[in-house]
Amino acid sequence: MSEPQDTTAAAPSTTPSAPPVAQRVPTVRTHHGHEFVDHYEWLRDKSSEAVLEHLRAENAWTEAQTAHLSTLRESIYGEIKSRVQETDMSVPVRDGGWWYFGRTVEGKQYGLQCRLPVTDPTSWEPPTIEPGQTLPGEEVLLDANHEAEGHDFFAIGSLDVSDDGTRLLWAIDTDGDERYELRVRDIASGKQLGEAIPNTAAGASFSPDGEYFYYTTVDDAWRPDKVWRHKVGDPAGTSVLIHHEPDERFWVGMGMTRSRRYLVLSMSSKITSEVRLLDMHEPEGEFRTVWPREHGVDYEVEHAVLGGEDWLLILHNKGAQNFTLVAEPASTQTPGRIGDPTRRRPVIQHDHDIRLEDVTAFQHHLVIAYRRQALPRLATLPIDQQLSADEIFESFEPHEISFEEPLSSVWMSGNSEWDQPMLRIGYTSFATPSTIYDYVFDGGELLLRKQQAVLGTYHPDDYEQHREWAIAADGTRIPISLIWRRDLVQPGTPAPLVLYGYGAYEISIDPSFSVSRLSLLDRGAIWAVAHVRGGGELGRHWYEDGKEATKPNSFSDFVAVARHLQANGWTTPERTVAIGGSAGGLLVGAAINLAPDAFGGVLADVPFVDPLTSILDPSLPLTVIEWDEWGNPLANPEVYELMRGYSPYEGVRDGVSYPRILATTSLNDTRVLYVEPAKWVARLREVHAPVLLKTEMSAGHGGVSGRYEAWKQTAFEYAWVLDVLGLADTAPVPSPSA
Repeated sequence: MSEPQDTTAAAPSTTPSAPPVAQRVPTVRTHHGHEFVDHYEWLRDKSSEAVLEHLRAENAWTEAQTAHLSTLRESIYGEIKSRVQETDMSVPVRDGGWWYFGRTVEGKQYGLQCRLPVTDPTSWEPPTIEPGQTLPGEEVLLDANHEAEGHDFFAIGSLDVSDDGTRLLWAIDTDGDERYELRVRDIASGKQLGEAIPNTAAGASFSPDGEYFYYTTVDDAWRPDKVWRHKVGDPAGTSVLIHHEPDERFWVGMGMTRSRRYLVLSMSSKITSEVRLLDMHEPEGEFRTVWPREHGVDYEVEHAVLGGEDWLLILHNKGAQNFTLVAEPASTQTPGRIGDPTRRRPVIQHDHDIRLEDVTAFQHHLVIAYRRQALPRLATLPIDQQLSADEIFESFEPHEISFEEPLSSVWMSGNSEWDQPMLRIGYTSFATPSTIYDYVFDGGELLLRKQQAVLGTYHPDDYEQHREWAIAADGTRIPISLIWRRDLVQPGTPAPLVLYGYGAYEISIDPSFSVSRLSLLDRGAIWAVAHVRGGGELGRHWYEDGKEATKPNSFSDFVAVARHLQANGWTTPERTVAIGGSAGGLLVGAAINLAPDAFGGVLADVPFVDPLTSILDPSLPLTVIEWDEWGNPLANPEVYELMRGYSPYEGVRDGVSYPRILATTSLNDTRVLYVEPAKWVARLREVHAPVLLKTEMSAGHGGVSGRYEAWKQTAFEYAWVLDVLGLADTAPVPSPSA
């Protein structure tokens, strides 16, 4: 490959009159007898000034082409800001002798982590604190605004307090590449203890005695592969390696059980997992394996005390596609093992219609998270510690925590104590702002602690939520979630519509509230979510029917949803904008190659649009891990041809009338490299597609940092979306309930 000449001038100070045209520099890729000439692979070298100048020129062109939307952007930003209670705080969470909570302050980009001492150990009523009010004894543990000074980007990757409340463990990323510098601070004096440890992964934690902490590091492919133990105050280079995972398909993670009895070491690929436990009574001891690695067996472990005995709760999928929950004693006679499979017994049987997702143990209750009818649910199971373990198993009867809205989400939120009498949960829907409850285990009472404030004249009853079903080409029913303003949209009369999708990694797009989304709904747009195969909404089979060889189902499902909504009078093709990010960017990029006439516009955020090039290169971040998701095109010619067939970049065709496209990316993204959308946009421009590229030059996969900057980015994108939908000149309509 020859080096491209720097023919692109620096981003001009005057308005550009034509889009930048990337130089064509042929790079030949040959696999399985197929030769592909890639003219834009040279854009991968982000150290090249020619590449940087090209990205700046793309930004200048995008700014010029959206300049007419500047007033609308300002309006949307103002709308978002006006709805948010900028000086606010979270509901305090009790942990040890303290109540922990977060604060936001008007005008500040980042939050503050704070705490108050527990004054009455017998009370679980969280202290009432007004936003902006400081109470006696309140401490600020970490002010992210102070720590972020001098940095264009800032993110926290680890945050933990020692059990005795005297030490703070925290890690920061100031580039967006998800490599964190880890530090320990003495809370009373504010002094740093020992040296900072650079290049760690997210998720470090203290040992229960606070004398050690555990952290992970990544290899050259950005795969967390090592777990380390470090004594607080010792030099950075003295950390002890306690596990290295050599298999490039697996990455490691670690954390404490809720009981604080065990450190959990998990090693997971996309389809297989292995868990080892370290008894915190012996923090320098050896890890013991719960279930030796077995291909295709995915499991997780929780520690419970039942009738005075230590038990392991194992949620697994062996012979149970949607998972089953079993238990076995933590004792063992086998060296290197923990648990006794000979005494394993069922707790919750497999159910084809219910996907078990998580189990959490408290001293007197278990909490089960599961999914039924495409919605997340929670149930509790009481533990009578006066009974034997066998009697407890016989007495288990789940009680579901239910809500009335037809489309809603519920989750656990901030439950730190082993013996707490209440369960902290979060609840939301497309119309109900995020709401925090304490659920009283004994009696089932729901105590409202806080609902997200939406300033102005917001009324949930102004909005309608609806579940629709499309029929895919193979006859599969695809769920769709919709929300709209009742007074602005009449079902059966076509309206502007945003169609969001993701469809990968068994990630479910569940109902959730969005302040910024109101700027679309209040102008008469419908928001729709296509729950395509590849996600997890309908269980593990839904995921497996949209990965590897069945991955094309995701793309055809998305098109089928768009066609269904248009055929049934919800919208029209020219007034449909598809939105997807990361793997969702692959979804929408592949969809417009399949059916460019089904969409009026596409917003692709950090899109995975050159998947074959990435998955063919084991040296790139996370590639080998991804082979269980997409297949291995290096070894398998059928996978190669399949991916070549759906790659948005390689599938761009001449003579096609593409919809308007806006792609966004970040220069320091380590998950989906900026080069993928840069190449895609260059190729689309060859075929005269109306495409724009916006690159954040100091950000990562999650985009810009800081809430005000994030609102500005959302306003930029939504102004473009409204322009495509024909609503750029439409003002938001005040609530009819005001």
